[in-house]
Amino acid sequence: MNILLLGGGGREHALAWKMAASPLTDRLFCAPGNAGIAREAQCVALDIADHAAVTAFCRSNRIDLVVVGPEAPLCAGLVDDLEAAGIKTFGPSRAAARLEGSKGFAKDLCRVNGIPTAGFERFRVADAAKAHVRSRGMPVVVKADGLAAGKGVVVAGTLAEAEAAIDLMLGGGLGVAGAEIVIEEFLDGEEASFFALCDGDAAIALATAQDHKRAGDGDKGPNTGGMGAYSPAPVIDGAMSARVMRDIVLPTLRAMKAMGAPYKGVLYAGLMITAAGPKLIEYNVRFGDPECQVLMLRLKSDLVPALIAARGGMLKSFDLRWDPRAALTVVMAAKGYPGAYARGSVIEGLEAAASVEGVEIFHAGTRADDGRILADGGRVLNVCALGDDVREARARAYEAISRIRWPQGFYRRDIGWRAIEREKPHS
Repeated sequence: MNILLLGGGGREHALAWKMAASPLTDRLFCAPGNAGIAREAQCVALDIADHAAVTAFCRSNRIDLVVVGPEAPLCAGLVDDLEAAGIKTFGPSRAAARLEGSKGFAKDLCRVNGIPTAGFERFRVADAAKAHVRSRGMPVVVKADGLAAGKGVVVAGTLAEAEAAIDLMLGGGLGVAGAEIVIEEFLDGEEASFFALCDGDAAIALATAQDHKRAGDGDKGPNTGGMGAYSPAPVIDGAMSARVMRDIVLPTLRAMKAMGAPYKGVLYAGLMITAAGPKLIEYNVRFGDPECQVLMLRLKSDLVPALIAARGGMLKSFDLRWDPRAALTVVMAAKGYPGAYARGSVIEGLEAAASVEGVEIFHAGTRADDGRILADGGRVLNVCALGDDVREARARAYEAISRIRWPQGFYRRDIGWRAIEREKPHS
């Protein structure tokens, strides 16, 4: 098969690495890709927002399957346009992608279908939103309705923080993404990421993961796209996984099908495991980043047939095998991220780092220049490792990082701390 993967981050490098290993893959293209993906696939300069150009590329290169990595092209209807042109594509339709494209849509769907989630209200006018916040007390969570590249959520501990978030979003600070906001109750518990592969009717749970959203150690500092992750998530055992499928994922699939927008693709449920059980924080309509990286490390089955089965409505009798070991990834980011950061600094020592046992390095924001690897984004590298437990995987990842020379980068030093607290200490 000829496969086109769309995207250029760490998630896409992990997917490319896994798909390149499939015996079904003849040629693998990636647009736009990055310096790491270039080792697995032929990177092509293709504007993935230009649906006609993507369609033309698929036709001229006899692409048998397109895999869409990021959320923006999914919400823009790229899958619909490619499928209409007769090109098989993995990912949800535009109508189904509203689960991520509009937080208000997703919350309303939960309310109507009895899916456990945080209490919420929707607002378009700042004064009404502020009055609501004052009436309910702190803390609250303020969310932009639309896609905001991971920057549209503010957990406000004070009234001043809540009102500032309302003014920012409804005042145009996030563009059209903030034209409407959702104000939610604050949920107390432990966050986890739950992934299910869906074919419109059936769904199979993937391995679980937990990520670290905050920029600083101890889960302090501003929210980011994710500074590290590990799998499995100890907070989700077999019984909890079954409950998430029964109470959250499958009712969502039934609701989407009933409204004429069957959900096909990977569904990512951001959960809060509360004293009352799992509650949905939000849905994403694609693999998480950096959770995808640890999932791909642990997936023993061939990924390509699984993607084909999801697209073709054939998941009912499908099964996936997982490595029983733990996987952990540490994100190395450019100093200043998630705020302003510089591009173009040189990264050295990657080969020495990759030689550590169990380690795999996925590139997120890099480019190659005359044999050198340069930083070219906010989140730049995902240093990943497998181990018998999270403690061992973490030790290997940080050993690899110690061999990387990149003074302009930073990383958290405590990835996996929750899981390690649960593990028995090594003797």
